[in-house]
Amino acid sequence: MHREFLMGNEAMAVGALAAGVNVVAGYPGTPSTEVLETVAKRRGEGVYVEWSVNEKAALEVAAGAAYAGARALVTMKQVGLNVASDPLMSLSYIGVKGGMVVLVADDPGPISSQTEQDTRTFAAYAKLPVLDPSSPSEAYAMMGEAFDLSEELGCPVIVRPTTRVDHGYEDVEVADPDEWRVNEPEGFVRDPSCWVIFPALSVRAHAAIEKRDALLAARLSGYARNTVRQTAGSAARPRLGIATHGISATYVTENLSDKDDVRVLRIATPYPFPEPLAAEFLDGLDEVLCVEELDPVIERALVAACGRRGLSVTIRGKLTGDIQPSGENTVESVGEVLDRFLGREAADESEAPGISPRAVPQPRSGEDCLSTGNCPAPPTLPVRPPVLCAGCPHRASFYAVKRAMRGRKTLFCGDIGCYTLGNAKPLDMVDTCLCMGAGVNIAQGVTHVETDTVAFAFVGDSTFFASGITGVVNAIYNQANMTLVVLDNSTTAMTGHQPHPGTGRTMMGQVVEKVSIERVLLAIGLTVVETVDPLDHERAVETVRRVADEPGVKAIIFRSPCVVLARPDARSVVDAEKCVGCQRCVRELGCPALVPDAATGKVRIDAAQCTGCTLCEQICPTSAISGGERL
Repeated sequence: MHREFLMGNEAMAVGALAAGVNVVAGYPGTPSTEVLETVAKRRGEGVYVEWSVNEKAALEVAAGAAYAGARALVTMKQVGLNVASDPLMSLSYIGVKGGMVVLVADDPGPISSQTEQDTRTFAAYAKLPVLDPSSPSEAYAMMGEAFDLSEELGCPVIVRPTTRVDHGYEDVEVADPDEWRVNEPEGFVRDPSCWVIFPALSVRAHAAIEKRDALLAARLSGYARNTVRQTAGSAARPRLGIATHGISATYVTENLSDKDDVRVLRIATPYPFPEPLAAEFLDGLDEVLCVEELDPVIERALVAACGRRGLSVTIRGKLTGDIQPSGENTVESVGEVLDRFLGREAADESEAPGISPRAVPQPRSGEDCLSTGNCPAPPTLPVRPPVLCAGCPHRASFYAVKRAMRGRKTLFCGDIGCYTLGNAKPLDMVDTCLCMGAGVNIAQGVTHVETDTVAFAFVGDSTFFASGITGVVNAIYNQANMTLVVLDNSTTAMTGHQPHPGTGRTMMGQVVEKVSIERVLLAIGLTVVETVDPLDHERAVETVRRVADEPGVKAIIFRSPCVVLARPDARSVVDAEKCVGCQRCVRELGCPALVPDAATGKVRIDAAQCTGCTLCEQICPTSAISGGERL
């Protein structure tokens, strides 16, 4: 064993490797992405890893490996679980032979997601055990425990970290590579009565699952990570309790001391809920506060436990308005709630009238605030909305379509990726964005109702492979009238530049034949498919005008590499003598490298951000900008 300072995602990856994982599949999605990437970097010989085309494919690949007795891990974020839900629901009934862990990273906030879904709720819906880690070190340990539990029960087990566990760091004790378990898969054994899902099998499986989960709930009351503790010592008889989970348990711990006479229940297995342990926790209490993020999972379980057992305990939380209904918890927000619940706020105010109990004392002259702990609160940071990078080819693509369609009734359907930021002013080119691949079908739906609308569906190259192809098939088959715009920057940019079928390389480092988007579209049945560099502005505008007027389903592929991967050396500069201060470049492009001068009204270019893409050079009416070098 040795210690490493690891990000939570790295810890879980190393935990899976130490547990003898054989096959790892996933689809990139923040905050889960680094798990699979770490496995790829640190895997031993014989461990297979892939970025699948989407979460459904990833889960099915992992299921096949588990059928053959391998230990399999599949990674995704919470909205990716929606994509994988079809096979997961059936897999709950069918089961697995080898250990299978489904790692789903939830995103309270949400920081980088469409929704605040709670995978604890989904686990109960799917009737699958779920482990809820509260720190990177616990997440490391839970990976091995999850594989063991999966093999014992013969079903997938969900591990559900949240963003602050995924991206938090901790000094973690991990196994040396020569201590990693070696799992030798038995291989697939034919047994249609086991692996082929028929209604009769499902009825039997459902009954068995209900029985299993009831027994498992009782057993999990003894699981070492489900705990009941009392801050004032075991001999205390508190009347107040706090029930919590995950990262919120860490926040609760940071806000309590031995002066607080309170009992704390920490739930690491929200489903099946360990009700016997909860009953032990509730014994003798008058009131309980449930501190949790997202859904009131623990709160509902405790209310049900009180009802079943005839306990007269008041349960507070999200359902009673005592905990915020949405968003992330923080150390500070949990502290404020505990102050009110435990009556600490009034006590503090009586001791020091007029002083906020959360005021941070300033260090005395000469004191080091880090050594004393009396550090001043940091200043509030300015709000910085997300924006397309300077030189991003997506900006050029959106602008070409916008200019080509001026004066026409149009609909611009967006999708999930960097290009969602095309909704911001001044581009204002994303009218809808629902979920991955939806824009292609939404454009069809609108034009079936409004036949005079010129509809565009924007989709990235990675998203095209993940979930866009089926929408295009639907459009061709149902005789839609729309323009598909594939924004091909040759990577999966938003989640960290992972490879996909169009990049010509795999996560195993293999160089493979690229899957051609053009050939796929032609094979589906499109007859008009044109590829153009969006940074060749006039040609791009002409292409959009011509293609958009074609009947039926047609496609434009805007192909230009992501500037983070391919950054030219040249930078554009402004000739102050030629610049007339019209600021057309600023008003129409919104590139962060273009900076208006408040004093003169003219524009200068921030050389630290400019990539020399030349788009501003091409639209400047006085040719005042030059020097860029388009790739």
